[in-house]
Parts: sequence; structure tokens; C-alpha cells
Amino acid sequence: MSPPLLEVQDIRTEFSVSGTGLFQPKRALRAVADISFSIQEGETLGVVGESGCGKSTLGRSLLRLIEPTAGRVVWQGKDIVGLSSEEMRQKRRDMQMIFQDPIASLDPRMTIGDIIAEPLTVFEAALSKADRRARVLEVMDTVGLAGDMLNRYPHEFSGGQAQRIGIARAIITRPKLVVCDEPVSALDVSIQAQIINLLQDLKHKFGLTMIFISHDLSIMRLISDRIMVLYLGRVVELADKAALFSDPKHPYTRALLSAAPVPDPKTARARQRIVLHGDPPSPLDPPSGCAFRTRCPLAEARCATRVQELESVAPGHEIACEVVAGGS
Repeated sequence: MSPPLLEVQDIRTEFSVSGTGLFQPKRALRAVADISFSIQEGETLGVVGESGCGKSTLGRSLLRLIEPTAGRVVWQGKDIVGLSSEEMRQKRRDMQMIFQDPIASLDPRMTIGDIIAEPLTVFEAALSKADRRARVLEVMDTVGLAGDMLNRYPHEFSGGQAQRIGIARAIITRPKLVVCDEPVSALDVSIQAQIINLLQDLKHKFGLTMIFISHDLSIMRLISDRIMVLYLGRVVELADKAALFSDPKHPYTRALLSAAPVPDPKTARARQRIVLHGDPPSPLDPPSGCAFRTRCPLAEARCATRVQELESVAPGHEIACEVVAGGS
């Protein structure tokens, strides 16, 4: 197997949060806690979990839109965490992001032609105005936008059209990696399907590698090759899509899958629901040991004593659960 395009080693991202009282010291909120994984060229890695589990922070940390506190992000064999701002800016030609809110991610003062062309002005400044315009029109056609929209402004577009603009801006430099941060969660269901199909087409056409962040497992089933499940900033399960959906191992993954909508009413009525009691703990005050133990139906006393690392339970299938992986 060829070396991974991206290898992440023990990445951690913390934020300093003011205390609740006047003289209370600041506290560290650990949004991403020592996550490691790798992704091969052309692969789509899904990242899934509840709101607040650290998915978006992880995506931004990989591109250093948020600076990670510790760990390594090895891009094509080179750790990019220590790069200067200018060196990192040049790397972003090959590492782009599609954001969750399509309207908020576009500058309302710029025409969409200028928005889509902006990466070219940074990375291919020598292009003539005519060549830049031709490239913009080409990528607009690729994502399903008409050329006569070139001089219009973001507020004139629907959410789905605005997301196509964001996608066009992300792929105009032909990046190798695109991080998709819940790119369809703000869209209607019918539009979601169109955008997912577009991303799939672009992946095959340009050989894109993608990290796709979502809370929706039905979307993960469509677009991902492998899926990484996060809980309170940690990876609890990492597996191929087929293995994760057919034989989920971690109790949290099982609960997520049991809550996912099923189109067939008979299947929906027949399947067993796993109800998690309580809310996720605060990342400011996480429980000792396994963070999921306070809601886990399989929790034992030993779960409180140490943080369980990922352990292989089958080829390409890893979980962070001592009870399941090690047995009783």
C-alpha cells in the first residue's frame, strides 16, 4: 500500500475558557483529545458524532484554521503543524474546505465570479484576466451553475446554489484534499441529495480525497469509504463503512445507528432501539476513564480507571472499549 496522503498523530486542540467566578482561574476545554488516523489518496473518511463531539474542530485543526495544541499533521510526509503562516498558505492550494453554512461562508460584497476566482488570485497570480474568467466559467459549469450568474451576489442565490458556489471555490485549484464540514446539514433533503451526488461526481472526476463531517449516518452510508465515530473529542470506533453498518462494536455506535431513520416502516418497527440516558458530559469536566461510561449500558467499574485506546477487533476495525474488545 502506498504511503497515506494525510497522517494525523495524537492531535489535540484545547481552548482556554474563563472561570465562572470573578477570581476563578481559566480552564482548558479539550475539544479534540489525542486523535490519530490516516487517509489514503482517493479515499473518503466520514467523521460522525453528536453535536459538540469535536468534529468541526478536528476538521479546522487539520488545516490549521484552528491551531492544534499538540500532535502532528503529516501531509505527504511533512509535518505541517510547525510551518510558518506563508508556508501553510501555500499548502492550502492542495487542502481546501467546504463549510456548513453556504451563505455565511461567502463575502456578500463580492460577486460570485470574484468569490470563485479568489483562490486563483492567491495561488496563480500570473494568470491573465481572460484565463481567470475562463477557469471560473469552467468550474461553474462543472458544479451546475450557469455562466450568466457570474456577476450576481450571494444574497441572490438559494442555499443549494450558494453551496455549489462554495464547492466551486474549493475545487478551482484542483486540491488533493477537501474537508467537508457538514456541507448539507443546512439544506433541504432533496437539495442534500443533489449536493452529495455532486461531491461524489467530483471525487471520481478529479480523484479527490475527502474528509466528510456529518451527524447524519444515512449520508455517511452514501459517501464514505471508512467512518470514524467521535465522542467527546475522542475516537470510539473506526471501521470500513460496510463493517460499521453491518456489525457495529462500540455501544455508542450501536446507539447512533439505532436512532438513524429507516425508510421501510416494517424494518423501523422491528429493530431494537438503544436509548442513551442523560446528556453528554461537559468537555470542561469530563468523567475519569472512558468518557462514555456515564451513559453506557455496558459500563463496569474498570471503565472509570483509564482512558481506553483504540484496539483492533477485526481487520481494519478498531474500537475504544475495554469491555467489548477485551471481554469480561
